[in-house]
Amino acid sequence: MSEKEKMLVGELYDPTDDELVQLRLNARLLTEELNATSVACQDKRVEIIKRLFGTTGDNIYIESSFNCDYGANIHVGDNFYANFGCVILDVAEVKFGKNCLLAPQVGIYTATHPLDSIERNSGLECAKPITIGDNCWIGGHAVINPGVTLGDNVVVASGAVVTKSFGNNVVIGGNPAKVLKEISAKL
Repeated sequence: MSEKEKMLVGELYDPTDDELVQLRLNARLLTEELNATSVACQDKRVEIIKRLFGTTGDNIYIESSFNCDYGANIHVGDNFYANFGCVILDVAEVKFGKNCLLAPQVGIYTATHPLDSIERNSGLECAKPITIGDNCWIGGHAVINPGVTLGDNVVVASGAVVTKSFGNNVVIGGNPAKVLKEISAKL
């Protein structure tokens, strides 16, 4: 199994592997190009995002600066918006449903490290995927940790640190995040 295959299935992998180094370089070059492209050139920015991300829906808008590890492991649905300073560490897959909004300085981190110090000091890493449902809004400076799944219609309060998964129709906040309120659907 290649280091990339190990990485994508959540096993320990070597991030210094030549293929992974090249893939990260490609993503850095594309994010550099995106961040240097004028907001007046929206078609060009979307074209760069489509080359960077694994899959995209329609109506994508990302404010600069934006950073990610690989890009190819990010999948967004229709009507995706990321505000200034978004960081997505997409070592594992990060999937967004449709109509998702990310406020400024949101961090979404699939990357993690072994708890055992000897194993961690070896340089090996691992990752856990993150899934965000439809119609989600993630507030400013919120952090979504490895392995989290958020259901549909979830609002994450500003500054929240999300360490576990949550179902549909909730407002979550705090550190660690907990349910603050249930959301009733308006018909």
